[in-house]
Amino acid sequence: MGETSTGTVTTESGTPLAYWRCGKGPPLVMVHGTAADHSRWGPVLPALEERFTVYAVDRRGRGGSGDSDEYAVEREFEDIAAVVDSLGEPVNLLGHSYGALVALEAALLTPNVRKLVLYDPGIEVGGEEIYPYEVVEMLDALLEHGDRDGVIETTMRKVAGLPPETVEYMRTLPVWQSRVDAAHTIPRELRAVKAYHFDPERFGDLATPALMLAGGDSPVAMRKAAEAVDEALPDSRLVVMEGQGHSAMDTGTYLFTTEVLSFLEATRG
Repeated sequence: MGETSTGTVTTESGTPLAYWRCGKGPPLVMVHGTAADHSRWGPVLPALEERFTVYAVDRRGRGGSGDSDEYAVEREFEDIAAVVDSLGEPVNLLGHSYGALVALEAALLTPNVRKLVLYDPGIEVGGEEIYPYEVVEMLDALLEHGDRDGVIETTMRKVAGLPPETVEYMRTLPVWQSRVDAAHTIPRELRAVKAYHFDPERFGDLATPALMLAGGDSPVAMRKAAEAVDEALPDSRLVVMEGQGHSAMDTGTYLFTTEVLSFLEATRG
């Protein structure tokens, strides 16, 4: 990995957002999902930073970023739009899971998104549940008993649908402790997804070229979400990564980076 520097953007709500910058080339802003921070992108950075200046954001409530007493997902949309606008030129925007929902909505708030990549967006559509209420209650109980590690494992198993061996592999990665540190943010984000209503008509004029990525082995609800967003956007295509679940950055690093780079570097004809 190349030389890394840090930066901070203060949003309209007064919340400081930290990002980690590396590489050189056109800007690529990356938005992590629930149970993570900027370091979740570690496996894919070597390939991406060769061709892009990568800005890996810490979403509010974790890592180097601030937070607020009252949580509203709309502030997250504004956060990422503020980071994009602070760079002073059109950027590529990549989001994973909950971060894909945030990136999608942020793209409505700024004209400065050049291309959009969304992987397994955390959106419940067509009656498909990603986050059952009983799982959210289970996470609340684990937090109340101080079992933050259990919150992360339960989220990966019950929400992301990852098999035990993948969870155990991810537990060995340096990012695991960052996940544990942010465990308290998970229930509020899952509740935000439950409350979010996806209205396809709102995105009918979003002409930004988009790539929807879905894991062939990801939960069905996430596949349905990717399909729904792909259908709603006027310039979008869907790629299913066969043999991959919800964490292809870790388990299918080459496949993931190949799809992302191919899309971002393609010249529109």
